[in-house]
Amino acid sequence: MIACHRQMILIVLCATCLAAGREDAVIPGDNLVLDGIPPIPARLADDVRPYTNFRGAGIASWHPVRREMLIYTQFGEAPQIHVVKCPGGARTQLTFFRDPVSDATFQPTRGDSFVLSKDSGGDENFQKYRYDLFSGAITLLTDGTSRNTGGVWSHAGERFVYGSTRRNGRDVDLWLIDPANRTTDRMLARLDGGGWTPLDFSPDDRQLLVREGRSEVDSSLWTFDVATGRGTRLTPVGNANPVCYADAQFARDGTGIYVISDRDCEFKRFAFIDLATGQPTYFTASIPWDISEFSLSFDGKTLACVSNEEGRSVLRLLDAASGRELLKPDLPAGVIHGLRWHRNNRDLGFSFIDARRGSDVYSIDVVTRKVVRWTLSESGGINTSRFAEPRLFHWKTFDDRTLSGWIYPPPADRFKGRRPVIVEIHGGPESQARPWLSSGNSYLVNEMGIVLIQPNVRGSSGYGKSFLKLDDGYRREDAYKDIGTLLDWIRIQPDLDPARVMVTGGSYGGHMTLAVATRYPERIRCALDIVGQSNLVTFLEHTSPYRQDLRRVEYGDERDPQMRLFLNSIAPLNHAGNITKPLFVVQGTNDPRVPQSESEQMVRTVRGSGTPVWYLLAKDEGHGFVKKKNEESLLLATVMFVQEYLLN
Repeated sequence: MIACHRQMILIVLCATCLAAGREDAVIPGDNLVLDGIPPIPARLADDVRPYTNFRGAGIASWHPVRREMLIYTQFGEAPQIHVVKCPGGARTQLTFFRDPVSDATFQPTRGDSFVLSKDSGGDENFQKYRYDLFSGAITLLTDGTSRNTGGVWSHAGERFVYGSTRRNGRDVDLWLIDPANRTTDRMLARLDGGGWTPLDFSPDDRQLLVREGRSEVDSSLWTFDVATGRGTRLTPVGNANPVCYADAQFARDGTGIYVISDRDCEFKRFAFIDLATGQPTYFTASIPWDISEFSLSFDGKTLACVSNEEGRSVLRLLDAASGRELLKPDLPAGVIHGLRWHRNNRDLGFSFIDARRGSDVYSIDVVTRKVVRWTLSESGGINTSRFAEPRLFHWKTFDDRTLSGWIYPPPADRFKGRRPVIVEIHGGPESQARPWLSSGNSYLVNEMGIVLIQPNVRGSSGYGKSFLKLDDGYRREDAYKDIGTLLDWIRIQPDLDPARVMVTGGSYGGHMTLAVATRYPERIRCALDIVGQSNLVTFLEHTSPYRQDLRRVEYGDERDPQMRLFLNSIAPLNHAGNITKPLFVVQGTNDPRVPQSESEQMVRTVRGSGTPVWYLLAKDEGHGFVKKKNEESLLLATVMFVQEYLLN
């Protein structure tokens, strides 16, 4: 769940501030560059500080023998791995890196070690490490420089397969290692493209199930012989309409695979594919929403799956043989992530977050149907139960489509009249605004009286593959127009102040923010862009090589002269003279996705026209901020920006 939060403004943008020489101001550490940002008052830091001390937890891995688990949570500088030995038990920290840790998985038979991933300074060149639970020793397994992703254990627990770009920095090859002996590391299969992900070993550990992703809507499934590295495509080729295979896992008897796919359907369904015939049997055809995740119990009898129903998660347990629904737990409206079965085939663990509770870890006993909470994350001493529930709303856009989003209202007993608005646009673009708690956003709503609106414009996931493709290539401007019609909708709402609107977003949401600032400057007060692309041409030319082809499917190929001409014609950078309202730009030096040059060329150009620009650069961050020491600097600067340009 922590990875999902990188797309939310402010929940993961954390830091501490160091006292300056004066008592009335604070300044950041040397890792941050504040350019054009005024001194931060100490009294403001005191007011905001509780909201910078929210925690969250996510499930990582069950112990294969004991009923205990690894979780992700943050006590210090960055999220680390902890062990929890019982529901509500102590969170004992195991790793103490300066950078976040992710993808921790126990050795699957003994549980005497686990493999984890960690990058450096947000560069996303993840390395694999083995953590020995007896000695606490941590051993680097990979080369220390390339990008190493994914990873699955063999059932016998003697081999681990992951993807790596170490051969040329662009293509992801499959590598095989016995984590107990790092000298066994070797390339299993040499591949073309940056979208390869190992998914599962066959029950006899002789075959490896692998996903080849070419875009968010186009992928294939393969098997690879573990002895020879020879690959065989499982799914059809040459279809006129691309098919997405989101996830897959072998059946326990090896006769087929369970899969999430939008084959022959607008939405991603859950299915069983017989390997002998290649024919799918659909288990969730009656659910008109995407299946976002599934997990098969170790005995192969029970399937857990989650559907994304207009942003809210619904958990179901199914009979693995027939697809018959066994249980639909009664859970609050929120978002579920990280389904993990214990080897006892009784406990299903998962992470859960909603609009009033931060992310925490739960499990359900499928026999007693009892849900228990394993972690109780802190919220800075604030009673979050008083936070308002977000409201789902809809509006009509320029081509008569109905779009939706979430509205977070401030407390009605404290804030009267027409309220100022912040429109926060999600990244991706293939992502979705969903109803979950963000600590920084909660301060803006509950303490500053701002209405937060999170729209899902065309191109968002969760609404079918046709909707997902509505902003591709030459249709990019249509997504910008969606925000224009949202501003129209805001203008006629009796409780919203159309004269006080700010637009913001991260990554692609940052790009949308810049586009809105150039197209509708008279209808906004200010804009906050976090790691956004200022020109899709220069972005595609300079994003990391392993990402270029994947992103060209979405945005268009800048090497084609006509597409290049079009992308330059709509680039916010090339219309920066239209930005007449104050702009705040946030960037990480080590960002491998949207390079620093995208922000700096925008800052330089807008300042050239005399428009006020604030610029915050983190030298130890990448695509979004994740370190505790950066929290107050970003959140406090955001609060000051909002006070100065939205509220005043």
